[in-house]
Amino acid sequence: MATKDCKAPEDAQDFLEGQVLIAMPNMGDPRFDRSVVFICAHDEEHAMGVIVNKPLDDIELSALLEQLEIAAQPQADETPVYFGGPVQTERGLVLHTLDYKLDTTLALSDSFGLTASRDILIDIAGVSPQRPAPRRYLLAIGHAGWGPGQLEQEIAMNAWAHCEPDEEIIFSGSKEPVWKRALSKLGVTSAMLSREWASARDDNQPLN
Repeated sequence: MATKDCKAPEDAQDFLEGQVLIAMPNMGDPRFDRSVVFICAHDEEHAMGVIVNKPLDDIELSALLEQLEIAAQPQADETPVYFGGPVQTERGLVLHTLDYKLDTTLALSDSFGLTASRDILIDIAGVSPQRPAPRRYLLAIGHAGWGPGQLEQEIAMNAWAHCEPDEEIIFSGSKEPVWKRALSKLGVTSAMLSREWASARDDNQPLN
């Protein structure tokens, strides 16, 4: 039985902008296996989101800032860059708390925003003390996208569940088992999960 702030896949009928998608164990697309996705836009024509739990091993924020000729502060070496999805992987964007807002920022809810300008990287690097960086943020390369009705069809096939966003899941960093924590928010019983999921739990397989 789902908790009041989360819904099992069969209940997901409305537009999900500002919600979090959680890949179910029977997800058939390996690009989204065990993914947690913040949905930034969703209407009858399309859906767009950012995967928040797939840190890239070969890209560091400091190297990215260097390519853009932005002087990086020491903390940039420890800031991960994430695989946001398979669409437009040459472009970066920042999902962040809404204490930070530029003219180009898209407010996704009362708490979260999305900014895809060079200015936010300058502020994250600490170049401009007059304009502090967001309190919490996630830098991603690429994003996830769905065509008309595609996400609804995947939800109907039980590939996704969804729930309210949670800062501790979205911005928890690369060392947290984000997918497992997000899935636990659903409050589902073991009978609702596939044999593959049950096997993974029994075998203590790592969860990303």
